[in-house]
Order: sequence, then structure tokens, then C-alpha cells
Amino acid sequence: MMAPTEILARQHFETLTRLLAPAGIRVGLLTGSMKAAEKKAARSALDRGEIDLMVGTHALLSEGVEYRDLGLVITDEQHRFGVGQRSALSSKARTAPHVLVMSATPIPRTLALLIYGDLEVTVMDELPPGRTPVETYLVGEDKRQRMYTFVRKNVAQGRQVYMICPAVEEGEGSDLKAVTAYAKVLSEQVFPDLRVGFVHGKMKGREKEAVMAAFSNRELDVLVSTTVVEVGVDVPNAALMVIENAERFGLSQLHQLRGRVGRGQWQSYCVLVTGNRSSETLERLRYFTKTTDGFKIAEKDLELRGPGDFFGQRQHGLPTLRAADLAGDTRVLKEAQDAAERLLEADPNLTKREHQGVMEKVRRLFAEDGDIFN
Repeated sequence: MMAPTEILARQHFETLTRLLAPAGIRVGLLTGSMKAAEKKAARSALDRGEIDLMVGTHALLSEGVEYRDLGLVITDEQHRFGVGQRSALSSKARTAPHVLVMSATPIPRTLALLIYGDLEVTVMDELPPGRTPVETYLVGEDKRQRMYTFVRKNVAQGRQVYMICPAVEEGEGSDLKAVTAYAKVLSEQVFPDLRVGFVHGKMKGREKEAVMAAFSNRELDVLVSTTVVEVGVDVPNAALMVIENAERFGLSQLHQLRGRVGRGQWQSYCVLVTGNRSSETLERLRYFTKTTDGFKIAEKDLELRGPGDFFGQRQHGLPTLRAADLAGDTRVLKEAQDAAERLLEADPNLTKREHQGVMEKVRRLFAEDGDIFN
């Protein structure tokens, strides 16, 4: 089972060990930051078949990691991995293993058919037992002091707070909140009596892990961060998510960030802060405050931004359609997928004479964009 961050891999390891040990299933852990002796011991146990389920990061792909009889490959937060990385793990099996990919990112049905058309897709659209929907508010710059007061109130109640910025350092956009400068202002001027930390993607792996561990262990009250925390962070005690320059994020990314809170027993909140007065921007953000349904949000994101922006840089290979509308033509897309499946059942390698045109089109697509499904 492969996860994109060490924190998430350790969380999975601890949870799965607790769940599976009573059934006699042996769970192991392999990450890049483990000491050489620990890695060697884990690899040896895996090779000897003494580990039934190995949880890890990209370290699972490393040379020298051998599996006795790999039968199931699970990739969590699969959108964080390239196709090559996912297939590299499957290639360590002697015969084709079962494959399960998981993602918390809501995806419109149309894009699901395009991107995961060769997989059986299961949707879990209910909150886990005991969780309550996160209350979401949109505020302007004129309400900043009230927002800071709300942060203090949550910390006073024993909760922790995320504060998200779109930039890492000043200069990346004159009007953008930047993590490093904002954290300095918060710790020295706004919340000098609170424990403020920061994390961003340009930090070294071990630095990031140390800060996130401190936040998980309640050693920090406020964590200032970029979107590096949008996946793989489970801190049930965090009950407030403040997103600065909210207009700079897509709805689906806002939804991912909001999902970092509301994971414990307390009522949680998400506050969107924007100084943008554009009616379109405000309408989009107000829509977000009115629903916690990730699939409705994903459909709205697709409608507003189009498929070209939906997954950031990862989806640039999605086809440009001359007539079809991805937001409205789900039925036609499904019919096309069914037709393609029937064709491949009858002629898996497209070797029949009447299918040569289709084969040539497939070859041209991959020649023009080799990482079309990255």
C-alpha cells in the first residue's frame, strides 16, 4: 500500500496494525527516512514472506525491494503519483496483481469515465459516523480582526487552527499572503502568546515531517501552510481552517482543504478570506459556503473552469472536444465507453482489418502526448 507522504504512510501503518493484528495479518512499514538498518530489516522480512501487508511511500518502488508473491497493489491519494510510479509498483509482481486506487478528490462523472474508464469506480458519498458537516463562511478584509478573534476563541477551547496561504514567500504576488512572512507577522504581532508554526513545499522532507508531527502532537496552536497539507494530514483536534486569498483556489481544492477539519468530535469551521470584489468570484465562493457535497462542488468547478484547469497540470492530456460538452454529455460518453469495451472484447489488440483506423488513431494520440493519462 503506497501513500504520498511519510505522515500518511505512518497513519495507515498504525491504523492497519491495530485492525489487522488480531486476525494474524502482519503489517510492515517502509519509508525513506527510516535508518538504513531498519530499511534492510523491512526488506529482508518482505522478501522472506514474513510481512503480509507492506505500507510505505515511494520507498516501496526502490531497487532491492522484492515481494515474495505480490497479489494486491493499493495506491492512496493516487492523483499524487504519476502513472509510471503506479505501474512500477505493479511490475514488481510475477503475475498481474489486483489494483485498487483511492482518492478523496471528488471528480465529476464525466471526467471519471475519461480518466478511470478502464476501472470499476466506487463512490463513498457519506461522512464517517460521528462527524458533523463543517460550517463555512466567506469574509472580506474588513472582517480580518473578527477572524483573528475567532482563531483565539478556538485555541482557547483547546482546538488547533490551519491558516492557508497561496504563496510561499513575498514577491510571488504583491497581493498574496505568503507563508513565511505571514507566519512571522502572526507569531510576533497578532498571536505572540500562541504557538505558531509554518510548513511549505520548498522545505526539506524531514523539516516538513517534523513540523507536521509537532502539529499532530498538539505542540503547535496555529499552522500556517500552503496547500501541502491538503492530503495525508489527519489531526482530529484541528477544528478551524482559514484560507487566505480564497479566490486563488479552485472549488475542488478548497474542498480538499476544508476536509482537513471536521475530523474529530467538535464542530468545525472553514473561513474563506478574500479582498476580491468581482461578482463572479464572490458568487463562486458563496456557492462553496452553501454545500459540503464534494460531487456538486466538482461539477460546479468543471462548469466554471473547464477540464483544462480541473486537475491543474496533471490533466493537460484530456482531449479537446469539438462538439461535446464534458459537463453535460455524460450519457453519450458512457455509450462511447461501452462501445469501446465491446470492440476490445471482440478484438483486444485491434488487429482486424476493419479496426486499423482505430489503431492508427490510438498510436497518433500517444505519439503526440505520451503522458496523456499522467
